[in-house]
Amino acid sequence: MMAAGRLGLARGLLAGPRRRALCGRAAYAATSLCPGPSGGCPRNLSAAALVAAAPRPLQPYLRLMRLDKPIGTWLLYLPCTWSIGLAAEPGCFPDWYMLSLFGTGAILMRGAGCTINDMWDQDYDKKVTRTANRPIAAGDISTFQSLVFLGGQLSLALCVLLCLNYYSIALGAASLSLVVIYPLMKRITYWPQLALGLTFNWGALLGWSAIKGSCDVSVCLPLYLSGVMWTLIYDTIYAHQDKRDDALIGLKSTALRFKEDTKWWLSGFSTIMLGGLTLAGLNCDQTTPYYAAVASIGAHLARQIYTLDIHKPEDCWDKFTSNRTIGIMLFIGIVLGNLWKEKKPKESEKHGDQDLGN
Repeated sequence: MMAAGRLGLARGLLAGPRRRALCGRAAYAATSLCPGPSGGCPRNLSAAALVAAAPRPLQPYLRLMRLDKPIGTWLLYLPCTWSIGLAAEPGCFPDWYMLSLFGTGAILMRGAGCTINDMWDQDYDKKVTRTANRPIAAGDISTFQSLVFLGGQLSLALCVLLCLNYYSIALGAASLSLVVIYPLMKRITYWPQLALGLTFNWGALLGWSAIKGSCDVSVCLPLYLSGVMWTLIYDTIYAHQDKRDDALIGLKSTALRFKEDTKWWLSGFSTIMLGGLTLAGLNCDQTTPYYAAVASIGAHLARQIYTLDIHKPEDCWDKFTSNRTIGIMLFIGIVLGNLWKEKKPKESEKHGDQDLGN
């Protein structure tokens, strides 16, 4: 019995360090997947964890696509959902197949755009603290490897595009030039955010044409203009994070152009955006839920601009990421507004029956 007791004591003493070691490893793994402030998990935990859990050789390519930072994919995808939603038949939900198809396309095209951007900007990225660890700038991926990877992404994106009608295939192909030249704009103009807006909101045209077979100018152009203004808002806020480094290395942005007048410019862009959304809604017979969503977006933008501190990068990042909420609010308003239309045909049928009875 004494021998058994000693053996149990020895096992207990050995188990203690083992447990502590296992707990330490688990804690380390948790903090490595959750490198947020004060040891907390970041908001994009699922995306960051997915990249961290991938095989090590793949991780630089996933980071090159920014899969660990999905906010950009959301901002590219949401204008597609708006136009797909607006193009739906009255009383019906949006086409789920098209939403899925465009979601896949958004991931691939955002990844391709980031790859092109990092290939163009690798020498600049090395000089900026926030971007120095990007895969190409850090030397994790060579320029040739990134070029091959870009070809693969564009090939897959082409497969997605070929699932659409001929009009949409031609329209989608026309956007490729914007994807290629956008990263160069920051070298030659203080308005690269405008070029980004023209690129990122192409889905506002493409989503409608994928459903309808062509673009209705009275709906698509106001929606596209609203999206461009929206991009000018959120990407100007984003650019204020890097304005000091950009000024030092000779890059341009609307943040450097607007400076202390930024809030006035953002207010003007917001007004145009809301006007364009209202016009698009009127031209496709939208209903009360849609306009309630537009009003809510106006309130969100007003608060965002009023509380913005352009001199605090952390606040700029928070305001930038909050724009995903704006895009989702509008999509929900479009869907509910479209379902609301279901009442109108029933009422017209009743009136028609009454007229025949009389």
